Amino acid sequence: MNKQTFSVIEKYMRKCMNDGAHDEQHIYRVLYSALDIASQYVVNMDVILAAALLHDIGRESQLHDSKLDHAIVGSEMAYEYLKGMKWSEENAQHVKDCIRTHRYRNNEEPKTIEAKILYDADKLDATGTLGIARTIAYKGIVSEPLYSIDEFGNVLDGSIDSSPSFFQEYNWKLKKIYENFYTNKAAQIAEARRKASIDFYQSMLEEVKHTHIIGKERLGSVLQEK
Repeated sequence: MNKQTFSVIEKYMRKCMNDGAHDEQHIYRVLYSALDIASQYVVNMDVILAAALLHDIGRESQLHDSKLDHAIVGSEMAYEYLKGMKWSEENAQHVKDCIRTHRYRNNEEPKTIEAKILYDADKLDATGTLGIARTIAYKGIVSEPLYSIDEFGNVLDGSIDSSPSFFQEYNWKLKKIYENFYTNKAAQIAEARRKASIDFYQSMLEEVKHTHIIGKERLGSVLQEK
C-alpha cells in the first residue's frame, strides 16, 4: 500500500470515529500492535493496514442502536468502501472477514493469520491499565455504573451479578482476555500487563467496599428511630 492510499483510508476512518473509548488513538494503537505482531509472519500487508484502520468504523451505529454489532456493520461498510476504491474482490472480502471476526463477544473465530493478528492487536488494547481506563470511559459513554450494590447496600464485585458495570465487565472480559490470544507475541505483551489490571481492580474494589461499610455504619449511628 502506498502512502496516498493509506492517507485516503485514514481520512475516511477519522470521519467515522466519534466514540471516546474507541477513538483515533485506539485505532493507531491497534494498527501499531498489528504491525508489531505481523513482523513475525508472512502476511498480506494491505489487508492488515486496511483492517486495522477500519475495524471500528461501525461503532457509531452500535452506539445508537445496541442491537447492532459494530463488527458486522463495520465489515460491510469497509467492504463497500474498499470496493468503491477499486480494490480487488479478494482483498476487500479478506478485510471484511477480518473486521467481522475481531470482536471478543462474537462466536465466529478468525481464520486467517491477518484476522488473528487484528483480533490480537485489538484485544491488547483491553489489557493492563489501558484496558481498565478504556472500559471505564466506555461505561461513562453508555451511562453504566462502576459497580452495582445488592438490596442491602453491599458492593457487588461483578463476579456473579449480571447488571452492566465496570466490575461486571472486568470479571466477564478483562480478567479472562489474557488466555485468548492467537499469537505468541500478543500473549507475551498481554501477560506483562496482567498484574497492573488485577491490582487496579482489587484496589478499587477494596476502596469502594470500605467506603460503603464504614458509611453505612456511620449513617446508622446518626439516624434516629421515630
